[in-house]
Amino acid sequence: MKSFPLRVQIVSTLFAAVLQLGAFASQPAVELKQIAEGFVSPLNLLSLPDGSGRLLIGDQIGVIKVVNKDGNVASEPFADLREKMVKLPPSFDERGLLGIALHPQFQQNRKLYIFYSAPRRASAPTNYNCTSHLSEFRMKNTDSIDLSSEKILLEIDKPQMNHNGGRIAFGPDGYLYVGVGDGGGANDNEMGHSPKGNGQDTTKLLGKILRIDVNKGEPYAIPSDNPFADAKAGRPEIYALGLRNPWGFSFDRGGSHELFSADVGQNRFEEVNIIAKGGNYGWNLREGFTCFDPKKPNSPPDDCPKVAADGRPLLDPIVAYKNFGAFKKDPESRGISVTGGYVYRGKAIPQWQGKYIFGDWSRNWAKADGTIFVAMRQPPTSFGSGSSTDKWSLEVLKLTDADTVPHYIVAFGEDADGELYVLTNDRNGLIGVTGKVFKLVPRS
Repeated sequence: MKSFPLRVQIVSTLFAAVLQLGAFASQPAVELKQIAEGFVSPLNLLSLPDGSGRLLIGDQIGVIKVVNKDGNVASEPFADLREKMVKLPPSFDERGLLGIALHPQFQQNRKLYIFYSAPRRASAPTNYNCTSHLSEFRMKNTDSIDLSSEKILLEIDKPQMNHNGGRIAFGPDGYLYVGVGDGGGANDNEMGHSPKGNGQDTTKLLGKILRIDVNKGEPYAIPSDNPFADAKAGRPEIYALGLRNPWGFSFDRGGSHELFSADVGQNRFEEVNIIAKGGNYGWNLREGFTCFDPKKPNSPPDDCPKVAADGRPLLDPIVAYKNFGAFKKDPESRGISVTGGYVYRGKAIPQWQGKYIFGDWSRNWAKADGTIFVAMRQPPTSFGSGSSTDKWSLEVLKLTDADTVPHYIVAFGEDADGELYVLTNDRNGLIGVTGKVFKLVPRS
């Protein structure tokens, strides 16, 4: 009789596993339908909320273009920010036009927000690389931005070229959320990084998710429930911390509207987190589900802190997978740089409802070889609550017989109907016009 509860737990867990396998086994046949081409590296896709079906595509080089519902790209740019930006080389670069968000009342106030890499401002240390700008713009007309209307909300000085973050989105609360990388370099311990790492330093905006109120204040206000809104221990803009390079975050438009953020790893693991207010996601104390040592990035210690300096727990991701950088011969290695996506809430692929679709840039630095993943929340069991803190199951999406697609996956997008797009290029530098926009559709 004493073993009965354990037997129930085992049966419950096995049943949940069967449900998971069944759910993935019935995954629908889908394909990538090309929508538009002719970009260098398209990093942003969003719908214009005017009923026209038009999409805005933000190219990393600094140009925003309009694509109509037939896939035709407008000849005149929606915006050209290249004169405001740091000069980008034709080689690999993580700077550029990185984030676009339309104000929730865009139809009425014609405001939108852009995160981009500007030249280093005069007040920054002379050995720093650039200054990230978060700016508000207004529309000139229905087809273009008034660049002279720029109002700079935030300037964030960066010591290195990489780990900019730059993804921005309005939450269901009406506040603007901003993902910021740890400043660049490697291991969060180079020049311009705190002894504890920028990700853990609450006096810095680097390595954080920020949240601001653009409808109040000058140039913005702080939401009263931000974790450090009334404290002297941290910057009041901080919403969550302990991130290396949040590349791709999005709010689930359904369910409980959770905020999902990918976080690019160092050498060993790529991860996806569900971001909670005040959450600390561990960088640079942890990577994936494991410990991390900045001095020995490929040799993590067996033990590390489970709580931050303030006593709050370090939160695990919902998904983590092995990086080829450290696990070259491991069949479970899936890529080298995670690209965040969206929880599917469209109608074309009903089997994907509630699942998180995301990807990896490539399995190979020199060859375009991206991967698309489908992640699913675990059902409640005797061992797991089914909550946002539980590990999600993960499967590679096979579009053909292969596990990968012949493109670098640089971003995902979501349209007004909740349908998803994959944004790619075929070069690992900012050269040529190999950038394409694909839509995930049922296979014909």
